[in-house]
Amino acid sequence: MKIIVDDKIPYIRESLARITPDVVYIRGSEIVASDVRDADALIVRTRTYCNRELLEGSRVQFVATATIGIDHLDTQWLDEAGIHWVNCPGCNASSVGQYIETSLMRLGFNSGIVGIVGCGHVGSEVKAVCESMGLKTIVNDPFIDDPTFVPIEDVMTYADIITFHVPLTRCGSHPTWHLADKAFFSHLYELRSCPIECIINTSRGGVIDEQALLNAMDEGIVGNAVIDTWEGEPEINSELLGRAFIATPHIAGYSADGKVTADNMVIDALCRHFGINNPGKVVPPALPSDFIYKGSPLDLYDPLVDTARLRRNPLGFEEQRGNYPLRREFY
Repeated sequence: MKIIVDDKIPYIRESLARITPDVVYIRGSEIVASDVRDADALIVRTRTYCNRELLEGSRVQFVATATIGIDHLDTQWLDEAGIHWVNCPGCNASSVGQYIETSLMRLGFNSGIVGIVGCGHVGSEVKAVCESMGLKTIVNDPFIDDPTFVPIEDVMTYADIITFHVPLTRCGSHPTWHLADKAFFSHLYELRSCPIECIINTSRGGVIDEQALLNAMDEGIVGNAVIDTWEGEPEINSELLGRAFIATPHIAGYSADGKVTADNMVIDALCRHFGINNPGKVVPPALPSDFIYKGSPLDLYDPLVDTARLRRNPLGFEEQRGNYPLRREFY
């Protein structure tokens, strides 16, 4: 069996080596049709577009993305071509929960209402984290039938902070591309008696129209922003980078714990598909021996550190993602 793998997927190499000696690691954005022509399986992240152009004529029968999102997979074509594909729903939910918790701590937000747009695996974790902090939550998700959820207008009216946790879709009954656009922020202004404290986006960059967000900040409709996912990645909006309270390079879900969960989900699916024995669970590395835990979530992760790093070198967006330092969720 030959497997092509994004070379920035961490912790997975030893397990794959136990499955087959024929594993080739390539930068995700540089994987091309000639690389996969004689491969049986492809394991990617968001930077590899898995479509007809890449895979037609190859012998690939299995595609796995070590991510929650699938907007980089042409799932319709993969299905039509008989190529089995999998993603990793919920793999980094607790990591994003950690990111939201520490971001709220850095914002000094210790009372009020958090409006959550999208309550799948990640949104549900964020809801639990916020409530464990003593915050109230209200939730909107048009894809989930839950009597406790509210219309988006209620989130816009009553929440002090709105955080987005939706997939990126451009069609269907509820497209999320530019969900927060000029009309959204205008409606926000009409519904509220005061500015909203902060907009948070850790879902996909295209969910928020960044220019509309900047205009809303100029007009006093939005006070602050926490941005982890950006339109046009890895080329990001320099003005928003400078003005967001927290600005990070698409790493909210990048704890070692979340990455290892994705690794194990991918390996499990690969072994099931090909009918081979699972080589065993991947485990995250331990924290350094000199790590000191003082009892605060910020000891384990501080989003301002990633913010400072990105502001120092915005052109290093991809390098910072691909060589992300060890981050654990637990001590």
